[in-house]
Amino acid sequence: MTDSTVPTTTAADFAWIREQYASLLEAYCVTLVEAITPEELLRALGAEPGERTTGVEDLCEPSYDVWDMEDGERLLVAAAPVGDWSLMVEYNGFLGITDEVALPLSRGRTVVSHFRNINAVDHFKWYRDGTTRLHFEPLFPHQRDGSHPDELLTAMRESGFDLSDAEDRPRRGHTEAAFALAQRITGVAPTPLLFAGAEFVGGLAQPPRSSR
Repeated sequence: MTDSTVPTTTAADFAWIREQYASLLEAYCVTLVEAITPEELLRALGAEPGERTTGVEDLCEPSYDVWDMEDGERLLVAAAPVGDWSLMVEYNGFLGITDEVALPLSRGRTVVSHFRNINAVDHFKWYRDGTTRLHFEPLFPHQRDGSHPDELLTAMRESGFDLSDAEDRPRRGHTEAAFALAQRITGVAPTPLLFAGAEFVGGLAQPPRSSR
C-alpha cells in the first residue's frame, strides 16, 4: 500500500484502546495476517487450535497463566477472522514481531505487527512476501530500517508519529499511532466493537529458541 491509498486514521481514533484495554497496552503484540484463517495461522505457528473466546479482554488472564506455567517456553496466541485477514492478539507475547516466525509467514502475503513490552520497548514491522519492508520503534520513528523504510513517511506522519529527532519531541500517542498505521497498511479497522465481539481461537505456540 502506498501513501496515496491509505485510509485516514490517526492516533486520536485509537484513544479508546488506552481507556478500555490498559492491561493489553502494558505488554502486547497485535498482528494482522493476510489471506489466512485463524486455524491455519495457529498451525503455521505450531499451535493446535483449541479453546474459543469472545473478545480481547478475556485473553488476558489465560495468557499470563500460560506464561507463569510455561515460563515463556510456550505462549498463548489467539486469532480471529476479520474479512480476508486474521487478527492475532498476544498478551505479553512477541511471536508476531519475531522475524524467524513472521518472515516465512509473509511469503505471498502481508503481515503487519506491532509490539510493546513491560519495559516500554516497542517495535512496528511491515512484512511482505518474505521481506521486512519497514521496521522502527514507535518511540523513535525517525530511526527506520527495512527494504522500503521511507515508503510510508506521509502515512506515518498522518498517523501521529513525529519523525523529527528533536529531543523535545512529544513522547505520547506513539502506541495509538502504531494501531493507526497498521490500519492504513492493511485496511483492517480494529474497532471497539471488533475487540469486544471477535471470536478468537487460541493455542500454545513455542517461540524460536533465539527469542527466548
